[in-house]
Amino acid sequence: MKTSNNHYLHNPLTHQDRKLANSSSSWVRSFDCSDLNPLIICRGPIRKEAMDVFAEMGITHFGILLSEKDSITYTNALAPELRSLTDPSRVHRVPDYTGATKEERNRRIQQIIGIARDNGYNAIFAGYGFMSEDAEMVEAMEEAGLNFIGPCSFTQRAAGMKDQAKRTALETGVSVTPGVNNATSLALFAKYGVDGLEKCASDHNLQVDFAACKDDEEKALALLAASYDAGIDIIDAKDIGAALQVEAKRMLAEKPNNRFRLKAIAGGGGKGQRILQAANAYPGDTLEEKVEKAAATVPSLVLECLIELKTNGVGDNKNVLIEMNIETTRHQEIQVVGNGEWCMTMGGRDCSLQMHEQKLLEVSVTDEELAAAISVAKEQGRDEEAAQLQRDRQILQRMEEEGAIFGKAVKLDSVGTFECIVDGESHYFMEMNTRIQVEHRVTELCYKLKFTNPDDSGDYFVVESLVEVMVLLARHGKRLPKPQRLMREKTSVEARMNATNQALQPHAGGVIEYWSNAIEGEIRDDQGISLHNPDTDVFMKYHLAGAYDSNIALLLTTGETRLDSYRRMAEILRRTELRGRDLATNLQFHYGLVHWFIGNGINARPTTRFIVPYLTAVGLLKQVANEIDLDYAYQQLIERYCADQGEQAEAWGAMMASKKLLFTRPLERLFSEPHFMAGWISVNKHAVTITDGKVEWHANPILLLRDTYHYLNMDYEVGKPARYMIWDHDNAILAAGVDFYETLSERLGISDFSEIDTLLSGASAPAGFSDAEWQGVQAAHASYMAGTELLAVLAHIAAETGFCDLKVNSDLSITIPDRLSDEALQKQMAKVLVPPPMAKSDEILAASGGMFYPREAPGMEEFVKEGDHFEAGQALYIVEVMKMFNKVKAPFAGTIEKVLVEGDGVIIKKGQPLFKISPDEKIEEVSLAQIAAGRRAKTDAFLTSIA
Repeated sequence: MKTSNNHYLHNPLTHQDRKLANSSSSWVRSFDCSDLNPLIICRGPIRKEAMDVFAEMGITHFGILLSEKDSITYTNALAPELRSLTDPSRVHRVPDYTGATKEERNRRIQQIIGIARDNGYNAIFAGYGFMSEDAEMVEAMEEAGLNFIGPCSFTQRAAGMKDQAKRTALETGVSVTPGVNNATSLALFAKYGVDGLEKCASDHNLQVDFAACKDDEEKALALLAASYDAGIDIIDAKDIGAALQVEAKRMLAEKPNNRFRLKAIAGGGGKGQRILQAANAYPGDTLEEKVEKAAATVPSLVLECLIELKTNGVGDNKNVLIEMNIETTRHQEIQVVGNGEWCMTMGGRDCSLQMHEQKLLEVSVTDEELAAAISVAKEQGRDEEAAQLQRDRQILQRMEEEGAIFGKAVKLDSVGTFECIVDGESHYFMEMNTRIQVEHRVTELCYKLKFTNPDDSGDYFVVESLVEVMVLLARHGKRLPKPQRLMREKTSVEARMNATNQALQPHAGGVIEYWSNAIEGEIRDDQGISLHNPDTDVFMKYHLAGAYDSNIALLLTTGETRLDSYRRMAEILRRTELRGRDLATNLQFHYGLVHWFIGNGINARPTTRFIVPYLTAVGLLKQVANEIDLDYAYQQLIERYCADQGEQAEAWGAMMASKKLLFTRPLERLFSEPHFMAGWISVNKHAVTITDGKVEWHANPILLLRDTYHYLNMDYEVGKPARYMIWDHDNAILAAGVDFYETLSERLGISDFSEIDTLLSGASAPAGFSDAEWQGVQAAHASYMAGTELLAVLAHIAAETGFCDLKVNSDLSITIPDRLSDEALQKQMAKVLVPPPMAKSDEILAASGGMFYPREAPGMEEFVKEGDHFEAGQALYIVEVMKMFNKVKAPFAGTIEKVLVEGDGVIIKKGQPLFKISPDEKIEEVSLAQIAAGRRAKTDAFLTSIA
């Protein structure tokens, strides 16, 4: 891998020249793609990546389409890429990529076709945005004679829509999640009757060949398709909600302890999905009563799914699936590649570490890495782990086999993703994404493809970029022979850098004012944000507008083992400095999470429900840390030492005071960054324990302190701002202490600190030391150790919160304490991680920035109006942040005195007053003196535990 300007430089070919047209082989030259002139109609890192790949392939005439709502903006333009694409005639603008309604979307499609025709573009690249899976758009492009770089419209319809994909999966023997996928058909039957379909067609002037249909279901599908083509509704969201409500009652009664998932067929990335709670989650004397209450929420959930995807317009396909929600699921996906005739796979990716259906950390799953991990586990006697890894390997092999079968069935002629959920030893097909994925790099860093001349095995070319594979397939299709996959690296991992706060809630707005350069081994896809001004080498400032999603960048690295890749990722995150105004990212979260796995078990099998309990555990750390006064604690330690020193008390007091900031500064940083604290505890949980009122060090606390400064990226560096590193006089003290213990360990020939500490507590000098010298060593040891007790506060906090109860078991499952799954505690800890804006007792403030909506959907009643009384938990408004619709509920009961925001889709800022209210209960305020007294009491409890 190579880096240039802090970005991964694609190296698609193993030949000296990257352009196929320059190959000495006529067969290789025949796959040249330089006659393609693509228009890039997407945003984000994939747009910059496509531009780089096109240039490397010799494709010189390409353009980009910019939306006025792009998520990254700077002063003079809407995208950093404009600095490398300086020809203004190749930059085109539209208000929005897709439009808010079906009519606007159709106009946008025609507008894009017009731009392509007028500017000499003969191909379209849509990346991984929603337009990349819009079958109608792809079909329109094809009809216009444009080459769509992605799956064709047939594949889009056969696999892109979740209902049709499930039908295809069932027909080909692929395992699917139990559920109902024909809600529109059921709604049609309920409204018109099975025998009334022909009359419905006649009444609406729809031409349907019912005679060609083999059964009633096909008749319903044909009638529905005709209505979509005509742009009319023969059923609406209300009808579909009612039909699904009937199905939900049956499913809830059969499995009263199960939750169910509602999914709009065109959704992706968690959008257009809602969870239906289990029947037994509702109060009631009988199961029937509970089922009724649970099912009553279905119509509104259906509407939410459709509204979020903007597919509730007249003539839209409004089908919504309902499936059993498998609670312990792991989310795994298989990379699939095909040309319409052959189909193959390129290993898997584990995407289980996600929240609100949004992926956070993705790791490769390859047969080669699993085989190596199994071998290591067996050699080290971890039999349960080896057995589980072997089962995982078998599951991967089955998923790859089914992925290839399904891809061939839908005539996949590009790249796609076969997504599965894994439950225990079973797996179920979930959906196929008929596009390249955000996390495609995870795969292409592990495998490359070798295309060989069928008539000459020595004549071949190798491709490492999946974007290039897409271009080759779009241009040459069935001429491409089925390639051989070759290993590049055994493992890779990707961290999604998102604009979210400490609780992983979307944080719109903010300005990036500085971003450190990428380090060796770091692959950073960031839409070009890291590119400095080419004339001044000054970092440009970027505003995170957040109109489309929260992603800022993708950080990747590789390794021989999964542990290698995680350690490299940890180093990347450690050295990444990302600062700005009103800026919130999940950088700290990733740093802590990666260290949690390093400390607990890198082969652990987290489910999609892991992150929220993990965040809750981190919140508990923060809550207890907030109760500890470090300055007060250290002063109490000084007084303790001075009380024992007699005539030396003053000298000891001065010595202790000189070391105060050496200990408190890194602790204050850990206290202020709870994710850092979580990571530190995870990798150092065996370093110190508090037993029977005594601190027991199992690692040298001075060396641990040095490592803590390094962990926090606060190492001493000449020229580095003092606020970001250890201070020079503290560094001198720490360096002397480290040198003392390393020299002592070398002279004693002992590395274990417990043994060294035992020797130092003895009266007699060990061999090689005189009595006088040993007394000096003991005195120095006592001096260096003085104050290290404060570091034990981290072990105290871990014990108080039970943080280490969240752990990996020998079979790689994860124990999640029940308390961490309590929804009330989860919400409480989210507020600890991100305290809500300070509000007066008579107002409700915006918890985040975004677009304010006072109602569920256009034409519906507002959630609350002036004079309305509201209860705790009642919906007050919806805020759209990063394309996700979040229903905000009242934290307490009260009455609306005045609504301070008027209209739909109004932009609001975090902390902005939205409602003037009269709370039902008066809120008692706590004074600063009471808070300080409480902190001292909690600190005294800690000090007592180490007395």
